[in-house]
Amino acid sequence: MRLLISVLAVFMPIGGLAIVHLAAYSVSRRAALRLNRWISTVFAHRIFSVMGTYLGFRFEGNRESLSMLPERYLVISNHQSLLDIPLFMRYLDGSRLRFVAKEELARHVPLVSQMLKTDRHCVIPRKGSPSRAMRIMDDFALEVVKRGWIPVLFPEGTRSRDGNLGTFHAAGFRRFLDTSPMPVAVCAIDGGWKVGSLEGIARGTKGGSYRVEVLKVFPAPSGKAEQVRILEEGKELIQRKLEEWRAGSR
Repeated sequence: MRLLISVLAVFMPIGGLAIVHLAAYSVSRRAALRLNRWISTVFAHRIFSVMGTYLGFRFEGNRESLSMLPERYLVISNHQSLLDIPLFMRYLDGSRLRFVAKEELARHVPLVSQMLKTDRHCVIPRKGSPSRAMRIMDDFALEVVKRGWIPVLFPEGTRSRDGNLGTFHAAGFRRFLDTSPMPVAVCAIDGGWKVGSLEGIARGTKGGSYRVEVLKVFPAPSGKAEQVRILEEGKELIQRKLEEWRAGSR
């Protein structure tokens, strides 16, 4: 019964919005874009309120660390769940966020796929020519500057199933900064891996939390060596923060 209640509490609102979004897009792209803005600014807050009220799963965003953010920056973070997307929309300026995502997410994922396509997020193919993937990143980097977006990149490239930090890949990170240099904000998140499955939602939510914090903002790197250093140091900062959070929760 707990599994059923947990699943309904989290996924019924998302499923309903997915249907509404499809209907809006069939009427006009402008209507879908207006709905996207509401989802990224209002609904992203409400979904965590639902999780807190019905599942006892709290949102814990460190607001003090937001003061170090400049007007324009690239976010890099570890990656634990599809809910990382509404997490960052809840924590940062949801209307400005644009995510770098794998192509598979732009197909057959209710609501997520629709928003990735209509809001012009960066969708990278995992198969085919690497040069095509880099051209897509180049176009996205230029569009970010033109429209004042905040790009979010997960260097691991895939979600962690157990919460442990994976390998950080440099290619997309470096390509973006080569095209559009900007400060890099390193963020850590934790808790999403516990709700990455139906069983996790049922068992891992009560009394749990979804944490996010800005750890450091690096000035815009001027070359490959600085880019690599930021990525390596960023990973170390995230690892230390994960260890600190988990030690404090024991």
